[in-house]
Amino acid sequence: MIEELLSANKNFMAKKTPVVSKYPRLRLAILTCMDARLVELVEPALGLARGDAKVIKNAGNILDQGALRSLVVAVYLLGVGEIIVIGHRDCGMVGVDVQALRQKMLARGVPEGAIAELNLVEWIGTFADETENVRRVVMQIRNSPLIPRDVKIHGLMMDPDTGCVEVVNQNQ
Repeated sequence: MIEELLSANKNFMAKKTPVVSKYPRLRLAILTCMDARLVELVEPALGLARGDAKVIKNAGNILDQGALRSLVVAVYLLGVGEIIVIGHRDCGMVGVDVQALRQKMLARGVPEGAIAELNLVEWIGTFADETENVRRVVMQIRNSPLIPRDVKIHGLMMDPDTGCVEVVNQNQ
């Protein structure tokens, strides 16, 4: 696989691509899921081009410490003034069987002690409803003492097959 990727990179480098600033042109950050169906879907579905927004992805668009750290950097160091949380239908994080995950981790050689240190249920961040998860994450960001009150925060749900979005929370 790596050889194919490196070959693709050589082909890519042969094309001239414009230089884009590290500062998001629209002063926008997006927290969304890492689902592969969202690759090359989120930005075009919202009319965004390369360099328009900072896009932060993780499993289930959860506000974990990494995502919060990225949002803090985006706001204070990169000029972001608006955050959108985008969840999606048919998310793989809905109803994750944490015990099955634990068993798979053990089978692959992860030490029991390392798993026990995580509080796996809380750490994995499984949820029952994608829309409620977006609402929860929007409120977590809004209630974070690290995010200024003047930052606008919205929540959207996306259909991963069509790219259609619906508003869940607006400027909370």
